[in-house]
Amino acid sequence: MRKLASIQKVIALDAIPDADAIEKATVLGWQLIVKKNEFKVGDLCVYCEIDSLFPERPEFEFLKPRGMRIKTIRLRGQVSQGICFQLSILPSNFPIEEDADCAEVLGITKYEAPVPAHLSGVAKGRFPSFIPKTDETRVQVMQAVLSQLINEPCYITEKVDGSSATYYIKDGEFGVGSRNLELVDTNENTYWKVARELNIETKLRFLNGNYALQGELVGENIQGNKLKLKGQTVLFFNAFDIDNYKFFSFDRFISLMAQMQLEPVPIHNEYYLLTDNIEELVQTAQVKSKINKEAWAEGLVIRTISDGIKLTEPSEYFNHGRLTFKVINPEFLLKYGE
Repeated sequence: MRKLASIQKVIALDAIPDADAIEKATVLGWQLIVKKNEFKVGDLCVYCEIDSLFPERPEFEFLKPRGMRIKTIRLRGQVSQGICFQLSILPSNFPIEEDADCAEVLGITKYEAPVPAHLSGVAKGRFPSFIPKTDETRVQVMQAVLSQLINEPCYITEKVDGSSATYYIKDGEFGVGSRNLELVDTNENTYWKVARELNIETKLRFLNGNYALQGELVGENIQGNKLKLKGQTVLFFNAFDIDNYKFFSFDRFISLMAQMQLEPVPIHNEYYLLTDNIEELVQTAQVKSKINKEAWAEGLVIRTISDGIKLTEPSEYFNHGRLTFKVINPEFLLKYGE
């Protein structure tokens, strides 16, 4: 689960050129602007990530002009992602422990953009429990894991800005899901419309087993269609073996896409040796899209090639036998006010 607000340590403080009142702080793998001399290196603080939505309370009144939401900003040439508070913002009886989640006690929730009717559809039920959801963890909270996997071979795909889509066959039944729900087949629903156009049900049935395909629904009337695509389609990034509860390997997935005549998300690097330098990874993600070279890519998704990795220390961000995480492009966030 993403911790929107948590107690974290100030790892570093650096001067910003020509700025007398502010400085750059590093918390986890995030960089943000704080008031000069408000914190010292090693101090604990309450750090709130971008997408945090604050309640309308007196102590957060200064956030009203921002719609009570924390976004990526640039000030004096420095990208700032998140906000830090002194520990005094917490109730007096709240236990002070590093990494403690304090979103609930502060009334902080995650900002969610409104979902148009043609994407929300009619819910058949919750997202199927036999398929992992498509949420990827942001690299900025993964320092401990990355440090255990330096030079691990990975592949890199483009993070495409759209709506998460899952299509599956299980025990003869074809199903369609959004990020959090399974959807009823209606003529108006875009997920089902694209499934019919791409003949996904027939292609999945041809595999003679229980499988799921996961991808990003993109195109006109979806997330502002930042890539200026014509029509609507799905770009796939996962194939999942339901019976064995296991993702396809990269090579097997690419082969499957060719066999099914479906389009994968753009591949940026088929063989990449992982670094634990988060700042370097964020810089790597500041690229234009391979779909539309005039538009910023939303970011990159990095996955280990091997699915049999073992960590020396357990991590909540590592499951299903592989490491997978996203590196969001700050230029994309700045351009679209996110």
